[in-house]
This record gives sequence, C-alpha cells and structure tokens, in this order.
Amino acid sequence: MPHDYSFEKRKFVIGGVVIAIIAMYIVRLFTLQLTSEDYRLRADSNAFRKEVLFPSRGLIRDRQGELLVYNEPSYNIMVVMQDQHGIDTLDFCRTIGITKQEYIARMEDIKDSKKHPNYSRNTPQLFMSKISAEEYSKFGEKLFRFQGFSIEKRTVRRYATPNAAHILGDVGEVNQANIDSDSYYKSGDYIGKSGVERSYEEVLRGEKGMRVLLRDVHGRTQGRYKDGEKDVQPVPGRDLTLSIDLELQQLAEKLLRGKLGAIVAIEPETGEILCMASGPTYDPRDLTGRDRGARHQELAEDPRRPLLNRAIIGCYPPGSTFKPTQGLIGLQEGIIDRGTSFPCSRGFNYKGLHLGCHGHPAPIALVPALGTSCNSYFCWELVRMFNNRQKFSSTYDAMTCWKDHLVAMGYGYKLGVDLPGERRGMIPNADYYTEHLGKNWGPLSVVSISIGQGEVTATPLQIANLAATIANRGYYYIPHIAHAVQGERIDTLYTRKHYTKVNTRHYATIVDGMRQAVVGGTCTKAQIPGYEVCGKTGTAQNRGADHSVFMGFAPKENPRVAVAVYIENGGLGATFGVPIGRLIMEQALNGKLTPEAKDKAVTLSQARIKYDLKPTKKPDPKKEAAKPAPKKDDKPAAKPAPKKEAAKPAAKKAPAKPAPKKEPAKPAAKPAAKKAPAKPAPKKDAPKKPAPKKEATKPATKKAPPKVTKKPAPAQAPKNK
Repeated sequence: MPHDYSFEKRKFVIGGVVIAIIAMYIVRLFTLQLTSEDYRLRADSNAFRKEVLFPSRGLIRDRQGELLVYNEPSYNIMVVMQDQHGIDTLDFCRTIGITKQEYIARMEDIKDSKKHPNYSRNTPQLFMSKISAEEYSKFGEKLFRFQGFSIEKRTVRRYATPNAAHILGDVGEVNQANIDSDSYYKSGDYIGKSGVERSYEEVLRGEKGMRVLLRDVHGRTQGRYKDGEKDVQPVPGRDLTLSIDLELQQLAEKLLRGKLGAIVAIEPETGEILCMASGPTYDPRDLTGRDRGARHQELAEDPRRPLLNRAIIGCYPPGSTFKPTQGLIGLQEGIIDRGTSFPCSRGFNYKGLHLGCHGHPAPIALVPALGTSCNSYFCWELVRMFNNRQKFSSTYDAMTCWKDHLVAMGYGYKLGVDLPGERRGMIPNADYYTEHLGKNWGPLSVVSISIGQGEVTATPLQIANLAATIANRGYYYIPHIAHAVQGERIDTLYTRKHYTKVNTRHYATIVDGMRQAVVGGTCTKAQIPGYEVCGKTGTAQNRGADHSVFMGFAPKENPRVAVAVYIENGGLGATFGVPIGRLIMEQALNGKLTPEAKDKAVTLSQARIKYDLKPTKKPDPKKEAAKPAPKKDDKPAAKPAPKKEAAKPAAKKAPAKPAPKKEPAKPAAKPAAKKAPAKPAPKKDAPKKPAPKKEATKPATKKAPPKVTKKPAPAQAPKNK
C-alpha cells in the first residue's frame, strides 16, 4: 500500500499555523506588558493622581534695578469629573458667587471636546480661574463639602507702574495653537502674549513640577505617594533686567500725551534701548485678572489704536531726517565731496520739474545744506548719481547701489529688535519702479526719495538707529531691550558691530552738518548747556497735516544717547520733534531736568493734537444679519473703482449705491491739480507721497510711485525741515 504523504503535510501546515498564532500572542503580550505605555498610563491614572506644580515667572527690572513686574498668589478652582458627584449645587454656586445656569454652562463647556481636545474625566479641569484671596478663603472653608473640586495655587503678573506697556507686554491663557506648537503647555496655562513677556517667554516661564498623589479603589485621594519621594519641584523662571530707564520712559510717555507717535532713545555704545514710548499707550495693569479679555477688546476697538507699538510697527516717511544718508552715499560713491555746491532757487528746478524749498543762501555746499535742510541739494545729488555713466552702466545699477547702501544702514528690513511685531519699512529697488513705471523711468521719476518722501518709509526705531550709527561714525549694534538675563549672557546677536558700506572718514562731514543744524540751522531749540548736540529735523509731508520729526545725538564726541521723535500730524519738525528730543536727551545725559526744562515738559505734555479718527469697532453681527441681502443690481457697487483714492470716499459715503454713481468722486483722486493756480505738476506731489496717517503701520510695498510731468508749477517754499 502506497504511503499517504498528504496527511503528513496537513499536520505540518496546521502545526505551523498554531505556532504562528501562539508566537503572535506572545509578541503582543510582551509589547503590552514591557514596551507599551498605554496600559501602564491607564493603570497609573487609576492608582495615582498627578498634580502639576506651576513655577513663578521671572521678575522684570529696569537698568537701575527698579522692579517693574512681579508675581502675586492666585487661585484656580479645579474639578475632576470622575469624582464630582453628590454635591449641593446651590450651596456651591452661592459660595463662589455664580448662578446655577452659569454652573451648568461651565460644566458643559469643560466637556466640549472641540474646545478642550485633551479633556479627561480623570484629570483636573479648570472650572474658574484667578479667584481673589477673599473668594479663596470662603471657598476653602467649605471645600470638604464639594467632592471632586480642589484649589490650584498659581501666580499672576502684577505691574508696579502704569508705564512701558508696549515693552513689558502682558500674559494670558494659552490657545490651542500654543498647545499644538509646544508640548510644555496644557489647557489653562499662561503664556506671554506681547512685549518681552512674549519674546522672553522661555526665559521667564520656568519649568513645571509634579506632585504624585495616591488614589484608592474608589478614586479618592489618599495622600502623597511614598511621602513625596517621586515629586518633582518646579523651577522658577529667570529674572530679566531691561535696558530701559524707568524715569526716562515715564518722561517720554508724558510728552506723548494727547498725540499719536513714538519716541526712541538708544545708547550708541551698546545698542541698548533707553526708552521706547508709543502714543497713545495704556496701563498694563488693565490687562490682568479675569476681565483681561473684555478690557483687551475695549483697547482693540479704540480708534487711537493704543495697543499698537508705533515705535516698531509704524512705517512713516522719514522726511528730511533721511538726508544724512544721501550725503553719505554721495560721498562714498564720489558723486560729491564736502565742497560740492548745488543751486537752489527756492527749490529744485530741472527740465520743467520743480520741487520746492525754503529760502536760504545759494549755491550751497553739503554741510550748510544739512544745517538748513535744503531739498534742492539732495535732489541734484540723486540726479547726478543716477545719470553718472562713468560709474554706473545704467539707472538700474545706480538705483541698486543706492538701495544696498541704505540696507546696510538698517533701512528696508527688520533690524531684529527683541520685541515681537517689528515691521521692515520700505526702501524701493529698481525692479519696483520698473514694475510700476515701465522700463523708461529715470531719476526725475523718483527724485523725491532723496529727501525721504515718495515710497520711502521707516520705523521710528530705524530712524533712531541711524542717529546711533552716525554717532558711532559708521557702525551700529542691533537695538535691544534686554540688558541682562539671570544666569546667562546676552545673545551675541546684540553684541556684534554692524558696519555700513560708507568709509568712516565721511561721517565727520555729516556730523558737522548735523551740528550746524543745532548751532544755527533748523533745530536750534535742541541745544543743551554743556553738551555739543547734533541733530536733524524733518517735516514729513502727508495728505493731512505734516508729521513732526527729529533725530539727534549728544554729545558730539563720545556720544551717550541717540534719539528719534516722530509726532503724527505735528507740523514742523521744530514744533514738537525738536523740543521733545531735547528734553529726552537732557534727561538721559543728566538724569534730571532743569526747572526751565520741567516747565517746558509740562507745556508739551498738555499740548493736544486733534485727529480725525474713525471708530474701529466691529459691526454688530445681529444687526448685520438683519440687513436684507443685496440685489443683483447692487453688485457692481461692492467693487471699488480703479482709482483707489476716489473709490474709498465714495464707498464710505454711499455704500449701497451702485458703482456708476461714484463717477463724480473721481476728480478727488487728483487734489494737487485743484490747488495749483497754474498748470499742475504731478511731480510736485512727490514729496507728499507718504502713506496716509491711517496706514502708517501698513507695509508700503504696494504704493505706486507718482508719475512725473515736465510742466512747471509755481514755486512752493516748504515748511522748516
């Protein structure tokens, strides 16, 4: 009888399958018991309760050691849903001062997985935050009645003074984006929202600790596990010392009362910011406690925009404070020298183009041109540079060289200050003009950029940094607000010198020009007894009233302070910019003001500028929802007309009207043509091209440059630069 091998093969197959299944179970058991954390964590959550111990945030002081920000005890009411049952709800609500409806709503909110993706019934959840010491005492007496509830001890920020809000910033509860981006944070944690509280968050926050508590079979806490052997103590945040001087900061904020603008003072030797004020400001103590959200909303809806740090976010035309950069470029590129003179017949006149200036002796050389703030001189310099075919192969190459010099001086890009939100300003390049004007643009198309108008914009910080660069004769440190961090050195980013592309010897000429401006030029009010002050005014032309600008430094040799003042719609540079800058420099140099200076400070702080501000409050959603839907015939009205200036006023006055009815508003796009008694010269408006006041904080990269005609316009003597 033949041997049956099929049966034996089936035995091997079945046996192999059985062995494979057993092996799979063994591997799975090994994984679950020895390598996987899932079941261990579930078991631990039943046997242990881990309580987070929060560290206190680091303290913040000014350069003199004056305490600016500190911590106070705060208490949160926490609840573990698994344990919360059988309590007297009405008694609980009366104890903490809420209604039963609020209690129910809060419980439902805690369970909402969309708002709290990490919700667990076995872990403490935030029920109410930042209860007062009185509420804590009252609730603590009855805590034994409210099973599942506990009190979590935290600390909250307290601000010693109402000053430096934009520098210090504030602290608020984390959002989901914060939790997703950093595993350190959990729902209910606090994080720096603005200012140094945000930029130095990792320094100030410290490290969390952990307390391990033992549970019984019913989930009730029995005490500390192994007498705290497994507990981890929190590590407090490190203290931060700022570079600002509190008294100088207080003076700067006082001088900005009733005005929109900014003041920045820098120590040229180190790049440390001595003061940075933005007007209007707010009291940082308003953004603390449980009402922080409501108060923040009020500030956000204020048409003066007090939450905005104009010192680093505001992008303004620098006006005549830009002229020293043009002198430096011309000297470095061999376009001019100290003795080069240009004509000025109450303005720049060339090939039918006129750009006005005020009366002064002419022809004029570089040093007196800076002292008197001559527009014509720097227009002629730019035209000569852009037309120089011995040095530059084309206007494009000349423009690129011009732009590269300014970038090296700190314009056109973020400086890198250690505060969040800095804007870059605008330095146009050749491609920008080619895109907007075509390939045939020339120096007359862009001549207004030579006097800090047109498409050029800068932040007050960048203007102050230019003053510090000139004071140092050709280099600067990145401006920074941190003086020292506890336990570590300041970032080397802020201790490296950044050199411009201009030779040091050329700065002597510019310094002499700025000194002449103070001795007998446009900013004589900047003089301080005992110090050689160097300065430069600016009257930045605007669609509304001109902006008042000043930058300067003192003393001339071994400078100790560089300052920039920018007052929106303040008029002449000598009206607000110069006297405010002088007071800031005197306080920084002497540590105090003379009695006469104190009186002047009071007068300036009481001066008010009227602004035509429109409310920023968002429309009521309920009212908006009640409005009827627009008809099909109304659709064209929603599209702005091609000319932006004409379309905007029409849209505001009659938003429901169709576009065809907006046509009468179009002439408003050319206001200069109406004002000129003779034929209009669009180029005359080139110095008046800065962004409108409302858009001072927006990037200027989208502004189209003004077109130039060669038709002459009557001479106009601009105000004091």
